Amino acid sequence: MKQISGNKLLVNALKEEGVEVLFGYPGACTIDISDELYRQNEISVVLPRHEQALVHEADAYARTTGKTGVCLVTSGPGATNLVTGLATANYDSVPLVCFTGQVPRHLIGNDAFQEVDIVGITRSITKYGVTVRNRADLGRIIKEAFYIARTGRPGPVLVDLPKDVMAEAGPAEYPKTVNIRGYKPSSGIHIGQLKRALKLLQKAKKPLFLAGGGVNIARANQVFTQVVERTGVPVVTTIMGRGAISTRHPLFVGNLGMHGSYAANMAVSNCDLLFSIGTRFNDRITGRFREFAPHAQIIHIDIDTASISKNIHVDIPIVADAMEALTRMNEYLQENHSHHSSRWPSEIQAWKKEHPLTMRPNSRLSPMDIIQEINQQFEKSILVTDVGQHQMLVTQYAEITEGKQLITSGGLGTMGYGLPGAIGAQIGNPDTPVISVSGDGGMQMNIQELATAVLEELPVIVCIFNNEYLGMVRQWQNLFYGKRYGMTNLKAGALSRRTDRTEYPEYTPDFVRLAESYGAKGIRVTKKEEITAAFQAAKENTKAPTVIEFLIDPDEMVYPMIKPGGTLEDMILC
Repeated sequence: MKQISGNKLLVNALKEEGVEVLFGYPGACTIDISDELYRQNEISVVLPRHEQALVHEADAYARTTGKTGVCLVTSGPGATNLVTGLATANYDSVPLVCFTGQVPRHLIGNDAFQEVDIVGITRSITKYGVTVRNRADLGRIIKEAFYIARTGRPGPVLVDLPKDVMAEAGPAEYPKTVNIRGYKPSSGIHIGQLKRALKLLQKAKKPLFLAGGGVNIARANQVFTQVVERTGVPVVTTIMGRGAISTRHPLFVGNLGMHGSYAANMAVSNCDLLFSIGTRFNDRITGRFREFAPHAQIIHIDIDTASISKNIHVDIPIVADAMEALTRMNEYLQENHSHHSSRWPSEIQAWKKEHPLTMRPNSRLSPMDIIQEINQQFEKSILVTDVGQHQMLVTQYAEITEGKQLITSGGLGTMGYGLPGAIGAQIGNPDTPVISVSGDGGMQMNIQELATAVLEELPVIVCIFNNEYLGMVRQWQNLFYGKRYGMTNLKAGALSRRTDRTEYPEYTPDFVRLAESYGAKGIRVTKKEEITAAFQAAKENTKAPTVIEFLIDPDEMVYPMIKPGGTLEDMILC
């Protein structure tokens, strides 16, 4: 039987799994793997500048391509730098397989140099984690890792690789199949439950679809749209579900939740049937749990059994993949020619007219001006956001149609996701324009990845909404903390402790000069009239990233907003 090292088997396994791109950062415990990767040409290796950015890049690559993202980092700090990215992917159900280097087995537990129990550290934020203890198990474990990551509810899997195990010779064979006794992901659908759900849908007077991220993950957008059109039932979405149906569709109401539209939140509060698909009902969309959808019977389709009735009790649970469930629904609707008609959509339209989703008039540069320009100039694109006010504004106003995709850190709310997310998306989709939107705070958390974008010749368009503050926290301080802007003034820094200080130094860094120092194109926009030209210049820069800094009014706020501890009807509208 042919014998090869564990390092060589790993590289062969990646090829067998169809891996085309690996995001990696080297170190002592993975240097032999790096050497094996150097010897082959089938897998492209991307070298970011920080492991946290690395895992965000793999995450966005996975979200936008439907493939499994793959990471490789060394032991100790290399592994611990993955933690935030693993949690981000775990909350948003992103398939990742992350390989971490580990010290040799005889040193594990001895506080060796760059040794950490990374499996233990990440147990609660990964779908599965394992340290390979025996060379003979390596192939099976890798095969299982990819299977677990992409089946059922997708998620990150961590495989810890002791250096001596990887150096050891062992079987060259890589398994063709997987059989894990304790892991049997749900397949199929309970037809009886589905038929019960459809009967309720037919009887309802005020039915409403709630589409979560599960619809997008399953890539069930087209069939969901067909179901919506056959039933005539209006749709609200979570932030992660935005794009499940085109935001231009007449039956699309808007996002619900903390910064949802008035019409969407009122629709949920007044519907008599809430048909939800692929959402976890977290507190950001429900408000006070006990008063969520108080008049409605609730149907919940989700691939994860544990997510059903976890936060919100449901009347009809259906454990199924969104694509499979919606496909079967569509078939039954075709057979029965079921179509719902009532005054309900008109009532929702009245709410839209009563309190339309809009920002207050502003003679200065407004985020809505920028987002509207993106809507007009990019009919096909991938839009990536960081986390903060700009994220909420993009999820409110960006049009996500058939040719567009929105990705963001929804569950964890990870600042610093925007730029590396755009890089991963661009690598996976080289022919699609990728635009990232970050605040000046989030941008500085992984700004070093401009070097990665420059060296990879990625034409990502990096938008920075610079309002000189950590805007979302400042908004809370404005509304609920007597306008005491502690720790949020990025221009002032430590000087903000001096209450008599009214003038501060120039903002640091100068984003345009910093971008240029990396080899990117830098543009600063201060007036509405400059927005169109800035994006046109960015489109023409096809071999390097373009950073566009937009100087935004610090007083801009994101409305509507649910009061802390409130219900969906407790909205601050302006």
